[in-house]
Order: sequence, then C-alpha cells, then structure tokens
Amino acid sequence: MPVKIAVLMPESPVRASFIPPAVMRGLEEVGEVTYNSAGYETQNIAGLLREADICVTGWGCPVLGGEILAQADRLRMAAHTGGSVAPIVSRELYDRGIVVVSGNELYAQSVAEGCITYMLAALREIPRYNSIVQNGGWRQGGFVNKGLLGRKVGLVGLGAVSRNLIPMLAAFGCRVVVHCEYASDEELERLNTTRAQSLEELFSSCDIVSLHLARTRETYHTVGKKLLGLMPDGALLVNTARGSVVNERELAEILAAGRIHAVLDVFEEEPLPADSPLKGLENVILIPHMAGPTADRREKVTLALIEDMKRFLAGKPLKHAIDMEYAMRMTDDTLKL
Repeated sequence: MPVKIAVLMPESPVRASFIPPAVMRGLEEVGEVTYNSAGYETQNIAGLLREADICVTGWGCPVLGGEILAQADRLRMAAHTGGSVAPIVSRELYDRGIVVVSGNELYAQSVAEGCITYMLAALREIPRYNSIVQNGGWRQGGFVNKGLLGRKVGLVGLGAVSRNLIPMLAAFGCRVVVHCEYASDEELERLNTTRAQSLEELFSSCDIVSLHLARTRETYHTVGKKLLGLMPDGALLVNTARGSVVNERELAEILAAGRIHAVLDVFEEEPLPADSPLKGLENVILIPHMAGPTADRREKVTLALIEDMKRFLAGKPLKHAIDMEYAMRMTDDTLKL
C-alpha cells in the first residue's frame, strides 16, 4: 500500500513558499499527496487525516488531538513546517506513538544569523547613518560607533537559536556567557561558554544581552526594570524570542532615559500598536518579527522534512525529531498569558 501524505496547510501564498513545485515533486517521491483545498476547520482536517500516514502542518494549524485524531488510525508522522510544535501537538498525539518533526533547527540557524545582523546594525548605528545620508547629510567629526569584535555577550536561554549563535559569535572573538537552568556543565564546556550564576550577574556584566526564552507562563515579563537597570551604560538588548518575556512599558521607560540601546524583533502585541511608547525612540530599532527564517529558507525547511520522512520510512535515525519533553518547553503563541 502506498504511503499517503496529507498536506494540512490551506492553499495560500505561505503554503506556496513552503511547497513550491520542487517540493511538490519531493513529496510525490515519498507517497501519494493530498492537499487541503478548504480551511483549518476540525471536520475538514479530521477527514484529511483519516487515511494519512504522514501529515504536513504549518502556522495556524489546529492542535492535533481529540476529534481531529479520532479516525486518524494510520497516522505515523507529523511534519511541521514551523519551528515550535507547541501550538499543534498534544499528549494524545505522542501517546499514539506518532513521530513529530519540525523545521526548528533550520529556523534557529536563520534566527541566529538575524541576531548577528541586528547586533551589527545597532552597534554601527546603520539605520541612523543611512537616514542621515538619505536626507542629504554626512557623518560629522567626532562621530562614535561600535563593533561586535571582542564583546562580552550574554545569552538568556540555551535553545536551538543560542546553540547556532554561539559559534557565530566566536568568529567575532566574543566572550559568551549563558543563563539557562536546563544547560549542563558539559554542554557549556563543549560550546566554549561559561555559566552566569544569575540573571543579575549576566545583565550587569555584558555589553550585549540577547534573549532566547520560549513564550510560557514561567517566562512572562522575565525582563523588566530591575534587570534592565543593571545593564552597563551603552549596553545593547536584543530580543528575537517573544515579546512577552519583556515588560515593554518598563523597557520603554529605560530606553527613554537614553542609557542603553535595543533591537526588538518581537512584541507583546503584533503588529506593534501605533501608540506604543517604543515608537519614536532614537535608541531602539524596531523590526516586524523577521529574524527568521528568511523567506528563501522556507523551501529548504520542507525539503529537510521530506528527507526525515524518507529516513523514518527506512527505519533510520531522524535529524529533526521533537520529543514531547522538548515540545512542552517550546513557544506556544496560542497561550493566553
């Protein structure tokens, strides 16, 4: 019996970016493919899964559990084109022995690249100097900008993004310290980093602080006035994690004082409201949630998942599997905080 694949992502420009013709051909090499021609309604998704061995999910997909899985007796693998699987997995899915894979590692590579981009842009004040030249000006004598070389960088959280970011920072000769309760001493040693014994130590001693915490109830507003007030003058805060880990009102107050700088790729409310106190501040760069993956990586994400489908069907080890323990620690953007 041929392997049957159900693509649960509805037809849209987003689906087309993840599944262009080359990816369609790749899926067809694995099995018979059925595409969602309607929406994410429970009855429609449950119907698509009824005869599927493998499903392909994307952003906005409902949780795979309960009524949706009631008749999915053949389902053996869920391949998520997103990074975090927290919004789409359930304990029932894992209890059924269904294997979950995602684009998390490829997303992390791209976000790490984004972090380096943001750090360099902020330190060298690229947006400001571009604006000056675009408006007919030029740099003035006595100008001051900074570089990334040799900086002390603190990473809050040690997930996939941080693990990809650390070697990138090493290329700039950065000293990296990490605060993460899940990190073992052996892993930190392997990554050539050191452990910050507290967030207070990290924030008070680093030139740059980069946030890499998942969006959970436990991480809500982890960073506020107390920690931000410990940052050295001229220090840089970078947030490519989730807006909820920072108290934006308190951050805006600290930034308004002009003592530190920030690059924010994520916000508590997206799009950022017109009346946000973060707008209009000269020492913050605001990006509309674009750290990664860059659009050109989407096809590569799905192709990587197809390779894991082939490994799974051949009984070989997977490269992009997400177990339940890891899934429960990942960001869930559907979570009400």
